[in-house]
Amino acid sequence: MSGYILAIDQGTTSSRAIVFGKDRTIAGVGQKEFTQIFPQDGWVEHDPEEIWDSVVWAIRKAIKEAGIEARDIAAIGITNQRETTLIWDRATGKAIHNAIVWQDRRTAAYCARLKAAGHEKVVTRKTGLLLDPYFSGTKVKWLLDNVKGARKRATRGELAFGTVDSFLIWRLTGGKVHATDATNAGRTLLFDIEKNRWDKGLLELFDVPAVLLPEVKDCADDFGVTDESLFGAAIPILGVAGDQHAASIGQACFEPGMLKSTYGTGCFALLNTGADMVRSKNRLLTTIAYRLDGKTSYALEGSIFIAGAAVQWIRDGLKLVKHASETGPLARTADPSQNVYMVPAFVGLGAPWWDAEARGAIYGLTRNSGPAEIARAALEAVCYQTRDLLEAMHKDWKGGGNTVLRVDGGMVASDWTMQFLADVLDAPVDRPVILETTALGAAWLAGSKAGVWPGMTEFATSWARDKRFEPQMDAGERKRKIKGWDVAVRRTLTI
Repeated sequence: MSGYILAIDQGTTSSRAIVFGKDRTIAGVGQKEFTQIFPQDGWVEHDPEEIWDSVVWAIRKAIKEAGIEARDIAAIGITNQRETTLIWDRATGKAIHNAIVWQDRRTAAYCARLKAAGHEKVVTRKTGLLLDPYFSGTKVKWLLDNVKGARKRATRGELAFGTVDSFLIWRLTGGKVHATDATNAGRTLLFDIEKNRWDKGLLELFDVPAVLLPEVKDCADDFGVTDESLFGAAIPILGVAGDQHAASIGQACFEPGMLKSTYGTGCFALLNTGADMVRSKNRLLTTIAYRLDGKTSYALEGSIFIAGAAVQWIRDGLKLVKHASETGPLARTADPSQNVYMVPAFVGLGAPWWDAEARGAIYGLTRNSGPAEIARAALEAVCYQTRDLLEAMHKDWKGGGNTVLRVDGGMVASDWTMQFLADVLDAPVDRPVILETTALGAAWLAGSKAGVWPGMTEFATSWARDKRFEPQMDAGERKRKIKGWDVAVRRTLTI
């Protein structure tokens, strides 16, 4: 066995496949973007067939670039955009509707009704989550209620529900395996994260038939083998985790108190709390960090819906830059005397505000404001939001202290952004050598399960830092900037 591991990283805007060698270096990469569909204000969808085609294309490209054959791959690990919801026909594998993306807000009114009826307390106690359109449960109900004949077909056992990982597993195994892992299950509003099982009461609350649900496995487990006709060999699928959990694993955040933040389409910070399932009093989420060998580790999570997506908007919507990488250098040229703030609530605000109806706004514009000031405001907004998350985490979990933040994702390549992040946090920010930490985490789950990659301890010691950003901003300047951000957010909130 050669020891190559294939990681599938199915994200919100693109699908990637990365082939890692036994020494955990990258041997081949394939990546393909796919269409973002916006049927109405606040609605976000993906075409399931386009997701599937992009994944298959990326896998074949990565294998070819690595110069290997499918039979050289010891195992596959899958990581995915979480909460994005699909229902498909068990006989054909075809989805009954476009995938409803995690950013989608179409069930906001339904969530509000459930809150008004007093259901949020029990939902949070069982799931660690809040009643918000972000999560999968209300999306499943919407599909069953709005796709003609779906509910009747579901109760007859003709349909299957899954998040993207589950859909890919079904397709990759030729419909032989309907499964998910504990991290993805824990984001559905249907799974009791303390008892580690689908919850009958929650299924009744959201009117979801149990027959729709996948089997829930550990993150490193047997998820079947790929259909040989796809890539020329049957490859075991041995690791699955939602993208933020996989990133935490890839950052080797295995000890309580370790903290990572991923900057992709959105921004997600996870604080490992170990076996302690911390109940947040500051509107954070309690979530499963990972489940290995039947043992669950928990985390506090803060979710920001718009991070890199704001940069995409600057590129594609405003057309201020041709490439996302230009925003950092552009921000550096902004007039320091201007106090422009962007609150990127394009699809509402996540933690710690949870305002589904808020929409994006820019404050402090003058006649002298231009592309540089807007670019700077977009990048700074991600840092301010991260600070808000960390402040809430430290209030909820007293063992957090002044935690060093490990960062990953596309935005961390910008030294300017990472320095501002350290400045506004007043804490060190560590950028790793391997920035593909989400894919790396999925690969480690599969590789360690296959026995060709090291265990947790050895893997953790191999984590290497590329650069540490130390805070340099004057305390008075930091306080002034944060006060301006707080005012901007308050003006944007609708609740």
